[in-house]
Amino acid sequence: MTLITLDQWRALIAVVESGGYAQAAERLHKSQSTVTYAVQKLQRLLDVQVFQIDGRKAMLTDSGQVLYRRARSLVEDAERLERGARHLAAGIEPILRLAVEILFPTWLLLRCLDHFARDYPETRIDLTESVLGGTDEALIERRADLVICSAIPQGFSGEPLMRVNLVPAAHPDHPLHRLGRDLTLQDLRVHRQLVVRDSAIERKRESGGWLGADQRWTVSNKATSITAACMGLGFAWYAEDIIRRELDAGELKPLPLRGGGLRFGTLYLVLAEPDFAGPAVRHLAETIRRHAQSE
Repeated sequence: MTLITLDQWRALIAVVESGGYAQAAERLHKSQSTVTYAVQKLQRLLDVQVFQIDGRKAMLTDSGQVLYRRARSLVEDAERLERGARHLAAGIEPILRLAVEILFPTWLLLRCLDHFARDYPETRIDLTESVLGGTDEALIERRADLVICSAIPQGFSGEPLMRVNLVPAAHPDHPLHRLGRDLTLQDLRVHRQLVVRDSAIERKRESGGWLGADQRWTVSNKATSITAACMGLGFAWYAEDIIRRELDAGELKPLPLRGGGLRFGTLYLVLAEPDFAGPAVRHLAETIRRHAQSE
């Protein structure tokens, strides 16, 4: 019995996702005739019609839909196995890719990395400071070996790392503080809110508990948001730990929301490939776990 090759499955996936044979050929860096032949041979060997013509478009049949979904899983499993084998053969990882949700305190992250570097000085760190969907994408697309995220994407498992207290804050001289009373959400809506943009390519969410404020500044990183708030240019929701220095210095002050201004979230620690995680990934995970618990 002739088996279908991974290249043939990849050709089918590329045609479906790229929208045609020419686009698939460009994506796979192959000739169009090679891609066409691969898909035709796959259909012939399986005796299944994958596409049907609808006008000028080739549409997946019901059987084609099933094959496409199974093919994606098969190819992803094969690529995962190859990556794992490479990691195992390499021993200690030369580079460790880390994606961290911006709610995690920067000072705590740097402390963890410093301790890790003492034991693994030759392992380079590739850090992505991500927001919401950007953290999920880094994990799902395997652009990170270890992730700290605010929600665990489907298909992955992780462990609770720490609870995050979220507080609305502004400069002590901000007009909201000058009202001299407990504030309502309506009070906040008429002032400029500082929001950090979702770092996912397909942006679906806004960080910072956006309230639909009439005025809004959307920035790309938390440092810009914090600086703007310290300059009195707006208010924002922050993880209390990441503005600890500004609160202690009196540069920011929690807004007195009626009923209390605290919101809570949980950060999780997730290994992209638990079965194939090397010693450096496991050591960094344990270092982060230990320091987060001690804080």
